[in-house]
Amino acid sequence: MKTKQPFLRSIHPNIWFLTAGSFLTDVSSEMLFNLLPLFLANVLGVRTSIVGLIEGLAETTSSLFKVYSGALSDKLGRSKFLTVLGYALSTIAKPFLFFAVTWEWVLGVRFADRVGKGIRTAPRDALLAGSTPADQRGLAFGLHRAGDTAGAFTGLAIATYVIWASQAGSQLLTRATFQKIVLVSIIPSLLAVIILAIGVRDILTASDKTSGTGQAETGKPKGTWKSLGKPFIAFLCIIILFTLGNSSDAFITLRGQERGLNVIHIMLMLLTFNAVYTILASPAGSLSDRIGRRKLLLGGWFVYGLTYLGFALAKTGWQVWVFYGCYGIYYAATEGVAKALVADIVPAQKRGTAYGLYNAAIGLTAFPASLIAGILWQGLGGWSGFGPSAPFYFGGLMAILSGVLLFLLVKEK
Repeated sequence: MKTKQPFLRSIHPNIWFLTAGSFLTDVSSEMLFNLLPLFLANVLGVRTSIVGLIEGLAETTSSLFKVYSGALSDKLGRSKFLTVLGYALSTIAKPFLFFAVTWEWVLGVRFADRVGKGIRTAPRDALLAGSTPADQRGLAFGLHRAGDTAGAFTGLAIATYVIWASQAGSQLLTRATFQKIVLVSIIPSLLAVIILAIGVRDILTASDKTSGTGQAETGKPKGTWKSLGKPFIAFLCIIILFTLGNSSDAFITLRGQERGLNVIHIMLMLLTFNAVYTILASPAGSLSDRIGRRKLLLGGWFVYGLTYLGFALAKTGWQVWVFYGCYGIYYAATEGVAKALVADIVPAQKRGTAYGLYNAAIGLTAFPASLIAGILWQGLGGWSGFGPSAPFYFGGLMAILSGVLLFLLVKEK
């Protein structure tokens, strides 16, 4: 009997190059974008409702491009070009944060960065799925998420050092410190684009190989929704409901500061989250290959609900810190696993379209989710809102409802 190769020896080179690209991109992005809510609040003096508006509009922009980009990658039968193009556009946008003097300027940079993310995400996920056999797909996505989050950890560590060297002990972020971090972030972002452009190769689906064209088969087109199947449609609707309560993590950062954490403490809190996420992502993905994706998603959403309840009830900064560490368990158990589930329940030649719709659904829902969170926290107009705990109570409630629907409506093969 032929012995099966160990995963790490048999893995397609695409997984390694895509993981390396995501690692370097997150080194760059996380040292910047985790500090944006503090930059907006501490330096530019904007309200949390504006923070929610910026995050929501940025994710909405990304989502619209994800739909088109995913469908285009299926039509072309080629995903590499769109993947590299998306990473390159984000790389070009980031340096302009150095010159930001208004929240509108920040919104413009976030817009361009999210366009890049929207272009690359679905084709990249399709490449990941197509480069791995089904029985190792969870581990492959988990490995990619681990690399991505290790990059986030590294980026946050670098940013923490810059903050410590520039303004140790300060409660608020300064413009000079933020500008230094912008400059440092340019190098890993450029390296990511170079590695992806040189290393990644396109993967042909079974239908592509059969046709011998290198492009998706043509003929009478099928309706997009019908061809994706009922399990995917049900899962997509549940994800939308869950995401409605899952506002931008910027609000957790602001919650930590509101409970007494200074800038260095917040950076260490984010490092704790990313360390937990990085360590658990690959084992969680591998576990989903053995016990099923749905069970792990339900477990992750249960942890999410408890964690959001903890954020709502937290009385001190260190409590927010502890719960943010637990938040990493939720991410490890769900992010890569959910994408592996999408690949399991849709036809191979429709994965780009499916990932485009999946990522778009999350991003489009992020706009009302972040806006609702900002309004619940600080109100709008003459209304003062319910206070800092309200967004987290709302998120926990949505998680419970979504978990029930996932259990009842989505069945795995």
